[in-house]
Amino acid sequence: MTIRPRVTVAGAGVLGLTTALALADAGCAVTLADPGGPNASGVAAGMIAPVFEAVLDPAARDHFDLLLAARDLWPALADRAGIALDRSGALAVGGDAWLGQVAQGFAGLNERPTEIGGRTARALAPGLGERFRAAVLTREDWRVEAFAALEALRAAAATAGVAFLSRTVTGRDDADVLVVATGASDELVVVAPEIATLSPIKGHIVRVAGPAVGTVVRGEGAYAAPGEDMIFGATMEPGRTDAVIEEARAAPLLAAGLRLFPDLAGRPHQVSTGVRAATPDGLPMVGPGATPGVMLATGARRNGWLLAPLVAQVIAARVMERDPGPYAARLDPARFS
Repeated sequence: MTIRPRVTVAGAGVLGLTTALALADAGCAVTLADPGGPNASGVAAGMIAPVFEAVLDPAARDHFDLLLAARDLWPALADRAGIALDRSGALAVGGDAWLGQVAQGFAGLNERPTEIGGRTARALAPGLGERFRAAVLTREDWRVEAFAALEALRAAAATAGVAFLSRTVTGRDDADVLVVATGASDELVVVAPEIATLSPIKGHIVRVAGPAVGTVVRGEGAYAAPGEDMIFGATMEPGRTDAVIEEARAAPLLAAGLRLFPDLAGRPHQVSTGVRAATPDGLPMVGPGATPGVMLATGARRNGWLLAPLVAQVIAARVMERDPGPYAARLDPARFS
């Protein structure tokens, strides 16, 4: 390894950008290469939501401690990159039976949400339907605006000295280290055979035009994330690799979102799709691969935004041959060997 490691990061999503910034801050000479075009990080609501992810997603439940640790790294990253971090929390509304299941999920995590009435919920989430008489609230889930955060990360990385190339990477070339942060990319499977472990998951989200304010709302069949637009998300379509927009897939999502915020009915909306990569256990592969000089930072499923600073911290430590921290073993790509 040279005194100032030369590192190529392949992929300009949130994992790639955050990792490139961390490597540059650690003293590496970093080049980030990406062919351009949309990526899954931009087709997202920017959720930094360890609690509701673990409450509502069985695949995330066993990793709650790790998700919380990643969330706790976000204030420093937001300050470093100039990202607006929304810490207003999230609430859940729905039928009594569903809210009961949510409450059980909180109890299983030893978390205590705040039970609030419908009026308070509507004050926190203006426009929430009158039909909801009760809600549960946690302040432990946060959020960023995905598009703005990607731009801020890119600007911070450029200021830190990261060079950007518009091209597809197929190997390490003359870099000391190649970091694969591209998802399930066939172009890199030769140098990163661990990519074959990843499974694609296609997702649709719906953006309803017009600014919206308040907390994130979790409901039966959709979440609603306010911002420059109201985002209703998101479908999970395992095995799908195409980014074709399918209105029929998005229609139930839109309907579920409008049950939460009925006054948005009739507004223009836009459907977007992205394809994420997932490992068998739901955690990303982060660390050295089987090929010397190649590291992986990929496979975060739907928690790329949440996990990004932890992924970046582990990769930077590995490259600089420092202690990668207590979660590195659980993220090690070798766990699937």
